[in-house]
Amino acid sequence: MINLIFAENKPIRIDMKIDHNSDKPLHIQAEEILRRLIESEEYKNGKLFPNEVELSEQLHISRNTLRQAINKLVFEGLLVRKKGYGTKVVKKGIVGGVKNWLSFSQEMKMLGIEIRNFELHISLKRPTEEIGTFFNLGSNPDARCVVMERVRGKKEYPFVYFISYFNPNIPLTGEEDYTRPLYEMLETQYNIVVKTSKEEISARLAGEFIAEKLEIKSSDPILIRKRFVYDVNGVPIEYNIGYYRADSFTYTSSSFKIVFLHSIFLHYALSIIYHFFSNRPIECPARIRSRLSSKTPII
Repeated sequence: MINLIFAENKPIRIDMKIDHNSDKPLHIQAEEILRRLIESEEYKNGKLFPNEVELSEQLHISRNTLRQAINKLVFEGLLVRKKGYGTKVVKKGIVGGVKNWLSFSQEMKMLGIEIRNFELHISLKRPTEEIGTFFNLGSNPDARCVVMERVRGKKEYPFVYFISYFNPNIPLTGEEDYTRPLYEMLETQYNIVVKTSKEEISARLAGEFIAEKLEIKSSDPILIRKRFVYDVNGVPIEYNIGYYRADSFTYTSSSFKIVFLHSIFLHYALSIIYHFFSNRPIECPARIRSRLSSKTPII
């Protein structure tokens, strides 16, 4: 079925069909149509998407259903939405999806770092709206995610606090052996092979809660690394947030495998924090201060 989608008053012909009698949820069908739009050259080159009212009318679905599809693509980093401006395709840059990447345990093993678990907690929690959208849970009020919280580091001190939410459709019980490498456990016990990690990197001050976990001061800078993990079929598996001590963390990547984070991200993020708060009584670790003043990347 060929229909017309109007963007900026210009019709674009795409092959689309939403089947209201299908077992496939409407927001998933809408998401598939939006993905085809994203792949069109006009949208890749910066053309704004049709507004939600127009697009929902043309697809014969509610705005809430359409918004759920758009939110999923925003979380994946494929779309960006600006209030009062519109929605457009994200231009591909340094940060994005990475395939055949390494788990944290594999990263540390490659670096010759022996990892110690300082804390390990497993619980069942209702997902936030953002996490529910990532897992395509719709409005299911009974959905609960297995949540794993871990504080990990070297033998001497912790340097990262992880919190992971797992897709409720995975038959995890919370009784699994989470001291094992996570993705190895998912593959051997549930035949789930993770393939793609889409990531976001940001920075902020630690605050009291994270500072206590990482044994640093609340005014110390930290790096935040979000991972959106998918299996070989593109099914969302894990929503992960890692909070890293800035004096212990670097990152580099290649087009196929992640080893550890780009030092340029860390240097840039810490520069922003340090200079923004330079007129306040913040104590920045000496190693970071010296790197910032010398403009030498932290490696």
